Amino acid sequence: MVCAGYVLYGPSSMLVYTTGQGVHGFTYDPSIGEFILTHENLKFPKLCKCYSANESYWDWWDKGTREFIQWVRQSDKATGRPFTARYVGSLVSDFHRNLLYGGVFLYPKDSKDPKLPFGKLRLLYECAPLSFIAEQAGGKGSTGEGNMLDFVPKDIHQRVPLFIGNKTEVEKAEELIKHHNKQ
Repeated sequence: MVCAGYVLYGPSSMLVYTTGQGVHGFTYDPSIGEFILTHENLKFPKLCKCYSANESYWDWWDKGTREFIQWVRQSDKATGRPFTARYVGSLVSDFHRNLLYGGVFLYPKDSKDPKLPFGKLRLLYECAPLSFIAEQAGGKGSTGEGNMLDFVPKDIHQRVPLFIGNKTEVEKAEELIKHHNKQ
């Protein structure tokens, strides 16, 4: 991957991108009609503060994913847990908040819809680009079983599970999922 980015629209408009040399954020200034560099070399904060997941799918998640959610809810001063649940339902806005303040977003595979056994999000134009941004910002993107950027696509619209955000928490999710997959 050579570059990746996204644009957010709201009270202010922001462009965030990477070309493999760090992550930079530009905020639109309507008084001059240009995007101004306002967030140079963005990095995920060291400590995670929140998690973003649609917990209405709890019953259809695998044991490892459910155990990860239980883990983020447990109290632990050293890691700042429990984390606060913050889920907007928009991948980019949830990812952006987690990038700025520390957090992990997950859209794991579930067994609710047999037509979508590997999740809803698409590898090539959702998961991989955001994973590239996450990695450049010191975070990680994963399928829950391995690095998203190592995943080889089988077709252009392939769907995959996504765990993305602070590296330590994404790796904890991988650890719990791998543990339960071995059983």
